[in-house]
Amino acid sequence: MTKSTSIYDLDGKPELKVAIPLGLQHVLAMFAGNIAPIMIIAGVVGLSIEDKVFMIQCAMFVAGLVTLIQLYPVGRVGARLPIVMGTSFAFVPTAIAVGESYGLPAVLGGSLIGSLAEIIMGFFVKPLRKYFPPIVTGIVLVTIGFSLFPVGINYFAGGAGAADFGSPKNLFLGFFVLIIIILLQRFSKGLLNVASILIGIILGYIVAIPLKKVDFSGVSTAGWISIPRPLKFGMEFRLDAILKFASVYLVVGLETLGNVSGITLSGLNREANEDEMSGAVIADGVGSAIGAFFNVLPNTAFGQNAGIVAMTKVMSRYCVATGAIFLMLAGIVPKFGAICAAMPSSVLGGAVMMVFSMITISGFKMISLAGFDDRNTIILAISLSLGLGFAQVPAATEYMPVVMKSFFGDSVVAAGLLALFLNAIIPQKEETEEETQAE
Repeated sequence: MTKSTSIYDLDGKPELKVAIPLGLQHVLAMFAGNIAPIMIIAGVVGLSIEDKVFMIQCAMFVAGLVTLIQLYPVGRVGARLPIVMGTSFAFVPTAIAVGESYGLPAVLGGSLIGSLAEIIMGFFVKPLRKYFPPIVTGIVLVTIGFSLFPVGINYFAGGAGAADFGSPKNLFLGFFVLIIIILLQRFSKGLLNVASILIGIILGYIVAIPLKKVDFSGVSTAGWISIPRPLKFGMEFRLDAILKFASVYLVVGLETLGNVSGITLSGLNREANEDEMSGAVIADGVGSAIGAFFNVLPNTAFGQNAGIVAMTKVMSRYCVATGAIFLMLAGIVPKFGAICAAMPSSVLGGAVMMVFSMITISGFKMISLAGFDDRNTIILAISLSLGLGFAQVPAATEYMPVVMKSFFGDSVVAAGLLALFLNAIIPQKEETEEETQAE
């Protein structure tokens, strides 16, 4: 039987001159999103430039490795679909809260043990989905976006604690990158559109050089080859950190299911089957555990790459695999990571503000799918007000029990669990015969 060379077949194996550009297109679309969470957390926990470079290396290496697992499953781990994995923004608020309280080892420990929640979810995808309707998932996404806005603005203004915080140069660079991204998203097509965030960052980086906002000293001292090694920062296991990460893993698992459905519907004209959905979610969890061992935040299926599949209809796993291998190769070159680490905070800020906004809007879209009836309005109002409110005024939790104080200290976890609880206890409205006939 002749092997397919079509880029539109899952098992299609086109020539490298065709496969490599298509694979790199996926890398360009996710590259900025993959390293930005690492740079944010590295700043929060106060890592040195060398350690930040090391984490960026690990993030690229792990993203490539876990993408290959999704493409070519190991047992039940993997969907056998053109899914691209990367560091998830969804965990950033929780990682910040844990990192500020306990440090990076607790972030990695919470990430490792918490990943079991998504792995278990993967084996029971069907019965668990009903507990996470659009109203619950939407509230979590909105809360993630809202809680990340202050982080984005800090970067936009030059980085919290910077001597020139809020200076005209910093704000200029932030707005420059943001405007470039908006223009490319609005008026360009193809690669320029899907890689708009990366292009905006590159142009902002170049403009920052004559403004003397880039320090290349770390690049000159970085080596050429270095293999990412696991457990460099160690691990610490805190129960509250583990529970916080576990709750976010459940929501991220649902997000992955949405991306899998989008890929199969657009590329194969069918719904994803149970093996594909289960394999994708299990690979999310296993990949995140691998990420924790390799010193980085959890990995998840990237929505923008699912969007590329929907737009191009390219389903060849071989093409995506070339991009995954490029990521792994980039992950063993410290100089590459050092160039990324030298990026001015305001340049990154201009890019992540767009990303955080899109996360929030995705949440509102999901909530609108659920509808704004009385029941959903109550769930939305209580979850957002208490989830976000106590996190913004931590002094109000001073006399709460330790568990409650920790719970309300993380807005994403608080809003998500409140939404889950309220959705379970508030009964659905029973339709009258007249309403049914009207529908």
